[in-house]
Amino acid sequence: MAPPTVHKFETEEQVAVALAIYILHLSAKSIAANGTFSVVLSGGTLINTLRKLTEPPYVSSIDWSKWLIFFLDERVVPLDHPDSNYKLAYDGFLSKVPIPESNIYAIKEKLSPEEAADEYEQRLKHLVANGTLKTSPTTGFAKFDLMLVGMGPEGHVASLFCWHFQRFEKKKWVTFITDSPKPPSNRITFTFPLINSADEIAMVVTGEDAADAVKVALGKHAHDFYPLPVQKVSPEGGLTWFLDKEATSEL
Repeated sequence: MAPPTVHKFETEEQVAVALAIYILHLSAKSIAANGTFSVVLSGGTLINTLRKLTEPPYVSSIDWSKWLIFFLDERVVPLDHPDSNYKLAYDGFLSKVPIPESNIYAIKEKLSPEEAADEYEQRLKHLVANGTLKTSPTTGFAKFDLMLVGMGPEGHVASLFCWHFQRFEKKKWVTFITDSPKPPSNRITFTFPLINSADEIAMVVTGEDAADAVKVALGKHAHDFYPLPVQKVSPEGGLTWFLDKEATSEL
């Protein structure tokens, strides 16, 4: 993988504008090449940072009908539960843009964590088999056009935490966790082989609570210690960091 592109901005507002422009261009490029734009969302503050896409001039400049929406990780709760990443994304973003409901791939409800992970993986494999999703020629995993990834203050991404074995999964596309260090404990998550099969990954990290992990991931001693999960993000295409001043305050 080529070295990541790192964009540093004074404010979170500037991050939001730059992210919207980046996504606008990627969307147009992907739709022109493939007819669709497959986007993976994560939870947390990322959804709020997508707000510019719901406003002029961006909202009317995107062919939303060609977007396919997936979830990097999800809490195993009902879709209308306050802890649901789907609800967070729907309330803050998806309800404000005209993406067809049939193009939004939420977790299936009323399953155990293991069943929910298996069901989501099988759905992804079906979408690869019918040509809806591309395949990575390198890994054989699904190849998403864009993953929008946030980072926890201790450097976790998706629901792949530092001292949990799921971060080392090599064969599964989607795995599950029942002892998340932050509630709720039951979750499903993309694995690193699936994450790193992506065409493009945007790491969107804002706020002072992320500064220590950003320093470890991007500082001059980044390779001196046991890697944080975020340091294992290494897509086949491009990795672009979007950071505000607070997130880079320790660099």
